[in-house]
Amino acid sequence: MTIYEFSVLDMEKKPVSMSDYQGKVMLIVNTATRCGFTPQYEGLEKLHKQYHEQGLEVLGFPCNQFAHQAPENEQEIASFCSLHYDVNFTQFAKIEVNGDGAHPLYTWLKQQKGGTFGSAIKWNFTKFLVDREGHVVGRFGPMVTPEKLESEIKKYL
Repeated sequence: MTIYEFSVLDMEKKPVSMSDYQGKVMLIVNTATRCGFTPQYEGLEKLHKQYHEQGLEVLGFPCNQFAHQAPENEQEIASFCSLHYDVNFTQFAKIEVNGDGAHPLYTWLKQQKGGTFGSAIKWNFTKFLVDREGHVVGRFGPMVTPEKLESEIKKYL
């Protein structure tokens, strides 16, 4: 199975095939609006603006699994991100990243790149970097800010 075989839901709950991103470098992030790491939206948007034309797609997946730090619905999340961080990168419908309800995309991502303490996502703003061929080439915890990923991203653009 490849990343391009998965389908996700956009903010309007319409299906989107990950094959739409074939040939792109993807930074996939589980996000939250009420987290200590929420200001990372600013860095993610900066990466998006700087490298989108070169083939970077920042893909945000709101997740409420960690201390209920994304309680809003999709429209409220989109509004919050636009108002506070001028977010224009693609965001999708809320998902779960761990447990029995984990989205199949995240189950696959975790199988490709386990974390320091196993495969489970430990918190919001865990990031997966996917190259243009669909290979997961990096996994970064929430403490790794988007700015610290710039040189790594540039390797694959």
